[in-house]
Amino acid sequence: MTATFADVAKSDYILLTTFTKDGRPKPTAIWAAPAGDGLIAITQETSWKVKRIRNTERVTIAPCDKAGKPKGEAVEATARILDKSANAATYDALAKRYGLLGKVFNFFSKLRGGMQKNVSVEIKPVN
Repeated sequence: MTATFADVAKSDYILLTTFTKDGRPKPTAIWAAPAGDGLIAITQETSWKVKRIRNTERVTIAPCDKAGKPKGEAVEATARILDKSANAATYDALAKRYGLLGKVFNFFSKLRGGMQKNVSVEIKPVN
């Protein structure tokens, strides 16, 4: 059976694969929370994945463990960088999904300037 976006979205860790200009895959394990018909995540604005997403919205997502080892097949998706005004809602969604561990992550991320230094990434299924 082929995995769906919804199947992958249930995983605690998501392997987000972005692509370089020449098409090479660059996978990264992330936390992501449900948001509408997609997922939402937060990352440093200066990260390479943000630069690659700005270059091409094409990504894949797959279930993985916390070390980024895939636990299932990848599905095609699209990603876009949201305005920093979305960061508060993203932090709230992550806290809701990951409980106490999410709240601790949020606290330290915000303490390090996360509201200003991070951006939200919206991940949607390909229709």
